[in-house]
Amino acid sequence: MAVAIDIEAPYQPTYGSTSWLAGIGKAARKNPAGALAGVFCLVLVILAIAGPSLSPYSPNRIDFPLMQAPTLSHPFGTDNLFRDLFSRIIFGARNSLGIGFAAIAVSLALGVGLGITSGYFSGIWDTLVGGFIDIMFAFPALVLVIFLITIAGKEFVVISLAIGLILTPYTVRVVRTATIGVRNLQYIEAATAVGSGHLRIMVRHVLPNIAAPIIVVASVNIGLAILIEASVSFLGLGVSSDTNPSWGRMLQETRNIWQQAWWTAIFPGATISVAVTAFNVFGDALRDALDPRLRGTR
Repeated sequence: MAVAIDIEAPYQPTYGSTSWLAGIGKAARKNPAGALAGVFCLVLVILAIAGPSLSPYSPNRIDFPLMQAPTLSHPFGTDNLFRDLFSRIIFGARNSLGIGFAAIAVSLALGVGLGITSGYFSGIWDTLVGGFIDIMFAFPALVLVIFLITIAGKEFVVISLAIGLILTPYTVRVVRTATIGVRNLQYIEAATAVGSGHLRIMVRHVLPNIAAPIIVVASVNIGLAILIEASVSFLGLGVSSDTNPSWGRMLQETRNIWQQAWWTAIFPGATISVAVTAFNVFGDALRDALDPRLRGTR
């Protein structure tokens, strides 16, 4: 009896009948550090989205005691302008994470397109893309971001584009390598044999099968984007202001009183460190969970 085979159907790995929820639970048990990092990432995203509703005070309220050490009413203390640091850190998550995620969207849009096409077509185009990557890696990331912001202005879109452009080479390199790994597999050859166009093959067959490394590089790059945004804000080139806080800006505003009020440096700095570490650890956990070569080794 003849059996019809859909050559156009992209290859999809099978993971058995286990539900996705059970799969998450199994991954969390195998990598508790990654699971904890994922919880921290979720908390940070919730703070960025619902910060005004969760904050105990307005970030611009200035009738609190001056430079008060942490108390129950002010868990992170107050700063040199009579403001509650805990509330400002919650509000600052919107700027810090907002720019971070926007930059990741830019780097994915550019990096995935360049990475897939260079890995799929090779030849001259691959050489040109490789040259672009080498040039980008030759520039210090923070210096290039400052240069672009100085020219185009301190706007949310400009800073997001600048940081996204800096992160693009990392995405291109990962996507290109993954594309090279799948472009000669049998289902790609079968799709080519039945007359599928290059765009259709890249979108329907290549992209779904390199989704795992794309997700991983995006999660890791978020931490780097947050760190770059904090550095830019500390230098006074971010979108934040006295009434629109960000974590880097908070460090810049209190740099002259760190010796008298240690909490004004510790808590904003610790927030940046926790955010960057959480996204990096979560990205590593995703890599271990999604890479079949690493699955089951821990």
